[in-house]
Amino acid sequence: MNKLLVILSLMLSATPLYAQERFSSVEERMTGKEFIETGLNKLTEAELAALNQWLRNHSVATLESAAAQSSVGSAVAPAVVAQDERGFEGAETDRSLITSRLVGEFDGWDGETIFELENGMVWKQDETDKFFTRNLVNPMVTVKSGLFNSWRLSVDGYNKSVKVKRIQ
Repeated sequence: MNKLLVILSLMLSATPLYAQERFSSVEERMTGKEFIETGLNKLTEAELAALNQWLRNHSVATLESAAAQSSVGSAVAPAVVAQDERGFEGAETDRSLITSRLVGEFDGWDGETIFELENGMVWKQDETDKFFTRNLVNPMVTVKSGLFNSWRLSVDGYNKSVKVKRIQ
């Protein structure tokens, strides 16, 4: 019986690796014609890599493996995928790049700005810096880890970032 549990545990712990191996990039999934027709050929290498990372993080195989892993040890477990904890204090194990869009209009930050992202994350400005832009609607943003467990948010197309703290 113990051997069966060990084997089952090993199989379930290898599931995320298998899901990563099953992932194929958007370039591999599409024909050349589809790639051009969708405009993906206009993306930079960094933008294409960010898109593939987003697809990898949100693919059915990856989500299923996360749900399967969370149900190890319980006979009847709900198929709930763990919430993305990046940016919260005390949850600093995953400091990978976050790419999303801001929800609504954006014209910069003023020292007290709240940033609501499409992926459900909410960040607040954590420094008094001010920066103003022309009015943008749902701009792409990047949140990346900084020094001393800090995070910095930048808006695509602007060479400026602001220190932020996750609040939701």
